[in-house]
Amino acid sequence: MTEDMEIKAQYFKETELFLSSIKKEKQRLFVVCGQSFMGAELRGKLEKTDLDLVYFHDFSPNPTYESAEAAATEYRKSGCSAVLAAGGGSAIDVAKAVKAFAGMSEDKNYLEQEITENGIPLYAIPTTAGSGSEATKFAVIYYCGKKQSLTHPSLLPRKVLLEPSVLKGLPLFQRKATMMDALCHAVESFWSVNSTQESREYSKGSLNGILKYKEGYLRNTDAGNEGMLYAANLAGRAINITQTTAAHAMCYQLTTRYHLPHGGAAVICLPYLWSYMLEHSELCTDSRGPDYLRGIFSDIAEALGCQTPREAIQMLHEWIRGLELEIPAVPESEIESLAACVNSDRLKNNPVRLEQADIQCIYRQMFHRTEEE
Repeated sequence: MTEDMEIKAQYFKETELFLSSIKKEKQRLFVVCGQSFMGAELRGKLEKTDLDLVYFHDFSPNPTYESAEAAATEYRKSGCSAVLAAGGGSAIDVAKAVKAFAGMSEDKNYLEQEITENGIPLYAIPTTAGSGSEATKFAVIYYCGKKQSLTHPSLLPRKVLLEPSVLKGLPLFQRKATMMDALCHAVESFWSVNSTQESREYSKGSLNGILKYKEGYLRNTDAGNEGMLYAANLAGRAINITQTTAAHAMCYQLTTRYHLPHGGAAVICLPYLWSYMLEHSELCTDSRGPDYLRGIFSDIAEALGCQTPREAIQMLHEWIRGLELEIPAVPESEIESLAACVNSDRLKNNPVRLEQADIQCIYRQMFHRTEEE
């Protein structure tokens, strides 16, 4: 299945080649995009192709089921025959939901129906360097405040344009959060129990790229934008094979309750989780064993330019402080309920067994609390 999905995803670095390849298919495009794309130079290039375009941008970050449902309704009304996502992870998630829902009955909640291949082409132009959603078969939407995952091989976009110029207008806070999302994807995929040689190569390449292009990306240089866009894409390819692990499972309620950006919420969990797993590697759930896992921790540290996992963990703490990412003030009374809401599916991918008490312990360390307090 991995090889089939990789063949389906065709990547373009040249805008004209990407647009001409779509134009040849003579599709009417339903363009799901963020508001920023409406004024982007790339939109002008898209419209000069004389493609028939219908735009949809009525959604927010961390999109809801209602937004995705409305988009699917508009798609049906539009008479379009293909979907183009042009935006960050939220736009791509909504576009994937449109692709999935358009083949379902309108008379029943879409989340209660099976996703099947419906033949609707899905294309993507990522305009942030973070989610890597253009390289995955997953989408995330929120229903009644709870994260819902859509998963199907057909949700992997057929054609993707990696065009770094679209990153030029990103504000600094968004650069920080999306870059940290890519970092978490790469690290979590690296240590996932589902990792393969292929996924680990993607993770290593992504971490090398993030380390190399971090400063240039934050300064909005051309080289930094190009390098980070590719690094995020590699991380997306990695999690397409492995999925994410406990850091992502622990971050979703931080986003929902305390309105943290997704990448910022995930990365503040990452070093505390890694430290806990390093101290409890004997609780390894990976069939390859604790020694293998300890070796993976060392490989991750090396990919981040560090001598040891402890050094890498300290570097992550320094990055979080240096990027001024918010760690919310969470009262003790909320920690138990936070832990109770952690996505159990993502914990199955984690290489060290975590019980509710362990997750509470990690949260307490994050929020500068101890059992005695």
